[in-house]
Amino acid sequence: MDKIDNIHEVLSAIERSERLLVSAHARPDGDAIGSILAMGMVLEQMGKQVDMVSCDRVPLIYRGLPCAPRIRQMCTVDGPYDAVILLECDGIERSRLEGLEGRFLINIDHHVSGRAFGHVNWIDHRACAVAEMVYDLALAAGARVTPEMATCLYTAVLTDTGSFCYAGTDMHTFELAGDLVRLGANPMTIAQNTYFAHPEAKMLLLGAALCNLRREGNIAWMWVTHEDMLRTKAVEEDCEGLVNYAIGIAGVEIAVFLRELPDRKVRLSIRSKGVLNVASVAEVFGGGGHHHASGCTLAGPLPVAEEQILACLQSRLRAQRQGVGDRV
Repeated sequence: MDKIDNIHEVLSAIERSERLLVSAHARPDGDAIGSILAMGMVLEQMGKQVDMVSCDRVPLIYRGLPCAPRIRQMCTVDGPYDAVILLECDGIERSRLEGLEGRFLINIDHHVSGRAFGHVNWIDHRACAVAEMVYDLALAAGARVTPEMATCLYTAVLTDTGSFCYAGTDMHTFELAGDLVRLGANPMTIAQNTYFAHPEAKMLLLGAALCNLRREGNIAWMWVTHEDMLRTKAVEEDCEGLVNYAIGIAGVEIAVFLRELPDRKVRLSIRSKGVLNVASVAEVFGGGGHHHASGCTLAGPLPVAEEQILACLQSRLRAQRQGVGDRV
């Protein structure tokens, strides 16, 4: 089934529905938040009743996006929804929402780890962000892409491409960004709100992480403990993007950021400059993501998690050098 058929199938399911709920993965990033908001705007232009929800709160840097206060934080879905649209999830578990079982699910995803778990599934690994898919859907639906919608979509594309740095960024990506700017997105304002509006706690947490920075060959890693989180008064969203400081080191090809959770499990963010498909590494531990950016959670404790991920990465790199590595 090609993209046009996928879009028509999604639109057909939407047209049969009157009341819809839109959500994305837990611990939402810029693509998740921007795409939820843009999808909600598209659905309302189609005359639908829409609720936008997330099991976690909207991160601080995205709360200024148009309509962001309309995303309600909830853990349980309760209501007579005709359909639920899940963005960027490889299963209902990834949303961390209760009450989705038995509901009609529309699954829209662009991750290489995406799975067809919904009643309607549109998975496009070539899309630079799920926002690109929402944009295509808006055009196919005949919706007017307003400046507010363009702002949400541009924010999603900017953040999910690593400021247009990740593998897969190409001429088409910039054409998409250009379209959104022409439709009313302001690149300077969006960049400033995204990258120059961090809370002090995040900077203090970054300092703690950099004190723990380690490197072995072309792999770099750093970590923070739960005590670091408490001491700096940081929250979960303050961890987003810290791994980029490790991947930014000259000569480093793979970077890992490890965060100890209150229950002593360890959450990992993994980045690659392209030498290795880190989505396949995260999948080993029950996670997933992109070729260049992925995540997972290990049982811990922190030293054991550190040993496990380094051993896995080093093994994959050795296998790749020997010509038998991951070719995904």
